[in-house]
Amino acid sequence: MPSSESVTPTLYSFRRCPYAMRARMAVGYAGCEVELVEVSLKAKPAQMLEHSPKGTVPVLVLQDQVLEQSLDIMHWALAVNDPSDWLQANDPGARQLIAELIDENDNSFKADLDRYKYAVRYPEYTQEEYRQRGEVFLRRLESLLASRDFLVAAHLSLADVALAPFVRQFCFVDPDWFWQSPYPRLQAWLQRFLASALFINAMHKR
Repeated sequence: MPSSESVTPTLYSFRRCPYAMRARMAVGYAGCEVELVEVSLKAKPAQMLEHSPKGTVPVLVLQDQVLEQSLDIMHWALAVNDPSDWLQANDPGARQLIAELIDENDNSFKADLDRYKYAVRYPEYTQEEYRQRGEVFLRRLESLLASRDFLVAAHLSLADVALAPFVRQFCFVDPDWFWQSPYPRLQAWLQRFLASALFINAMHKR
């Protein structure tokens, strides 16, 4: 009989969910061994719902706890292994900026993104007006990329990985507009992300 310590964590995921994307990338980067379960949103596994009744992904089931938020899963993985210092462990200012960017992304920008993507559900404003609201965040990211290729440091950080799936989703609402928009540095940043082994491996169909 294998010991309980040898039980492999189970990561419930959905390939196109931006929250699940960033969790998978962190787990892959850290080299954590997990059993990846691709969830059908129309038929969610009973085992997942037993551990996490809220029914959203990602969910990481560990031996002693269940992590139900993508950022918690990312931090769990980085606590195991962070070879390229995504967390900017020795730079308090960078850590503060990472936290601010993720907070803005996950709250105001995500709300603008949802309304831009599903504008028909939110008739208070036009799709273009919702896009303009989201551009406030795009402009901030563009300015951060003025002197470097990444958002916080000279290399990839937690902020880049946590935000890129959502910028990707914003882009895909109207790709023609995005690739002609006045954000060349952000466009180059997203192109590098989409071409990276980190992202390609995380999006590999299981």
